[in-house]
Amino acid sequence: MGKLSDILRNGIGDSLRHSWNTTEAAGDFEPLPPGVYVARIATGELFTARTNGTPGYKLTFVVLEGEHAGQKFWHDVWLTEAALPMAKRDLAKLGVVSLEQLDSPLPKGIRARAHVVLRKGDDGTEFNRIRTFEVIGIDPPDVDPFAPAEPPGPKNVEERHPLF
Repeated sequence: MGKLSDILRNGIGDSLRHSWNTTEAAGDFEPLPPGVYVARIATGELFTARTNGTPGYKLTFVVLEGEHAGQKFWHDVWLTEAALPMAKRDLAKLGVVSLEQLDSPLPKGIRARAHVVLRKGDDGTEFNRIRTFEVIGIDPPDVDPFAPAEPPGPKNVEERHPLF
């Protein structure tokens, strides 16, 4: 077994020790309180349920406003014949109208309003469930601060060469 000093090199150890001594431990994960949240859909990913192998599509939402900004919550869209009416309803809100589209990433910046409720599992564990959501817009992409500036002058061929 190695030592901590073996993996913390180039002065990282001193910095990490200082941070260790001044950082509060994170609290345990708590579900969101019930309510309506404005959130961005961060990802949509195909998955298989661990318990029974049911195929699904998992949406990850990130709260954008209020005291819970930055907190994540999830919505599972089940891809079974019995669940298809609900799956088609929810996926159509995102512009997904065919199963093949699930192989491609969702567009970035989808903003939604989600009605989140609190549920309790058989073991007493509380978790969030999305009762419903609606897409309320698409956020413009974040500006890359390192992207080159657009050069001044005409922006299209017609402006540069009026004869064409």
